[in-house]
Amino acid sequence: MAMLANEPALVKKAYDIAMELVGDANEDEISDDVYSELNSLDIDELYSSSGRTRHGYVDPTDRAWEMFGEALYPFITEMTLNQQRSLPSVAKMHCIGIIKGLLRYKESNSSEVSDWVPDAPDESIITVVEEWKKSNPSDDDIAEVMNIVEDSSYAKWHLCK
Repeated sequence: MAMLANEPALVKKAYDIAMELVGDANEDEISDDVYSELNSLDIDELYSSSGRTRHGYVDPTDRAWEMFGEALYPFITEMTLNQQRSLPSVAKMHCIGIIKGLLRYKESNSSEVSDWVPDAPDESIITVVEEWKKSNPSDDDIAEVMNIVEDSSYAKWHLCK
């Protein structure tokens, strides 16, 4: 870090390289990826990993929620990493992309697993927004994200109370 502090040209070069690495994605790509990942949750995997097992009983609803969370985790992690990298615009882009993917999944209801987790998209939107807000985004950025959240009345109600 001391080397970068003494070399402003290196700071710009390092920033440009970082943006190349993390700035390639856009909201729509992230949204598509979130939707695809959630939509690919396999009902057979749910059934085979729940119910009576040799380790005891695993509730199918609990297992479905776990699968949903596991599918969404990498996207939330990437958003958080961008916050830690001091890339608020990239973190906001990830936040919006995740929300749009969750809303699309909720609306399509095309996955059999979605029948087991009907509230997961709304609950996850709340989690994503609350996690994103930890980085203290600007009021304008919050308004932009909340405008998208309006498509989820439950999440909007929870986040605005």
